Amino acid sequence: MELDNRIEVGAGSHRYQVLEQWPQWPPGAQFKEVVAVAADSQGHVYVFNRGPMPVMTFDRNGHFIGAFEVGDFARPHGITVGTDDTIYCVDDCDHTVKVFSPDGQSRFTLGTSGVYSHTGATSIDYRTIKNSGPPFNYPTNLAVTPSGELLVTDGYGNARVHRFSAGGELLGSWGVPGDGPGQFQVPHGIAIDSRGLVYIADRENSRIQRFDLKGQYVDEWTDVVRPCEVFVTGDGTVYIAELGERAGRWAGWPEPSDDAVGGRLSIFDHDGTLLARWGGGESPSAAGDFFAPHDVWVDKFGDIYVSEVIWSAGVNRGLISPTCHTLQKFVRIDGV
Repeated sequence: MELDNRIEVGAGSHRYQVLEQWPQWPPGAQFKEVVAVAADSQGHVYVFNRGPMPVMTFDRNGHFIGAFEVGDFARPHGITVGTDDTIYCVDDCDHTVKVFSPDGQSRFTLGTSGVYSHTGATSIDYRTIKNSGPPFNYPTNLAVTPSGELLVTDGYGNARVHRFSAGGELLGSWGVPGDGPGQFQVPHGIAIDSRGLVYIADRENSRIQRFDLKGQYVDEWTDVVRPCEVFVTGDGTVYIAELGERAGRWAGWPEPSDDAVGGRLSIFDHDGTLLARWGGGESPSAAGDFFAPHDVWVDKFGDIYVSEVIWSAGVNRGLISPTCHTLQKFVRIDGV
């Protein structure tokens, strides 16, 4: 892999070199933005994008392997690969989660296409939610528990986390609108660590809330700015993609100030101690910086993938070049 001018980011034992021009897009491929990314047990990387080929697969070096013939998505949003390489694709505007085998064969779907629960929400603006409801109203992401159960954050038009059996039976839910413990304002991302702690990126409350697997509140971390997604490795290291204050707000919000924090990636230990952080949006089109990080995944080699939204819902607003990266890879530096 050719690294971009040996640009290094991170700190201490978490240092990386930037591989911005990753992957090698296949001839004729059209994509608008990569909203999510995930890797399987073989190191294959699944790129979930808003374009004609919504699920594309690449090897670790960025060589194109293939694309799933999966039909239409209303709006791709989140992708997760389970330990058995099952692939879960969250389609927020369809109010469903579509489940596939590793070779792209449909297994089942959570939710009913186009049917949303009644929470009072009139759009993806969480401020219109009047009450929490059943699955789904613009779901956002999914995580798989050690026992194979599925936890889904729901989402833009709801304020809940739903727990399903491995086969898709609803087992329970938790969460209500608000900013107190166990309450949510856009539960946007989710991860589960090896101890069974559930990490929820409570985006518009600018915090990570932690729960046990039954939904009992444990604690929260606040050294984040509008976190979109969280990933936890086997050793308990926590990676958080932060949207920041400059992108992705709805109509009626004031324009960001000059000193507003931009998109960034933060790495914490399992107790919430900050280990490394980079980005901030000073040069959002530059390699290693960000405009609006939306997803993060760490593969089995320790390399990081960060996808960014740059156009949806008027996110760009002329703040960045239309050629800004929507996917970057950060290669772990050996020996640190």
